[in-house]
Amino acid sequence: MNHTIITSSQAPAAIGPYSQAIKNGNVLYTSGMLPIDAEGQLQVGIIAQTEQILSNLQNVISEAGFTMEDVVKTSVFMTNLEHFGQMNDVYSRYFDNHHPARTTVQVAKLPRNAEIEIELVAIKQQPNQ
Repeated sequence: MNHTIITSSQAPAAIGPYSQAIKNGNVLYTSGMLPIDAEGQLQVGIIAQTEQILSNLQNVISEAGFTMEDVVKTSVFMTNLEHFGQMNDVYSRYFDNHHPARTTVQVAKLPRNAEIEIELVAIKQQPNQ
């Protein structure tokens, strides 16, 4: 498999045997991102957590030469869907001109007792496409 491991110092380091992202050709797959800053501090509250995650993801995809406009799919995992509106308000600022496909599900628990985790897939268009 011809893939490249992507790592950004502007996002939290992986806390296990995985990569922040993998680039394969013109496709980028990120791991699920928690609301942790680059120093390892967990943010508090759904608004701050969503903001931190999307900022982290933006930094990781930028490291690979992608932008938020290249994102085609996101998956959002939340421990409480009653916070969906607040999450969606923050999310919409990152995807204001472009709306990738999205799955949002409620889960029982996330690592570090986070309220939210987000992963994404981005595709960089090839020239002449």
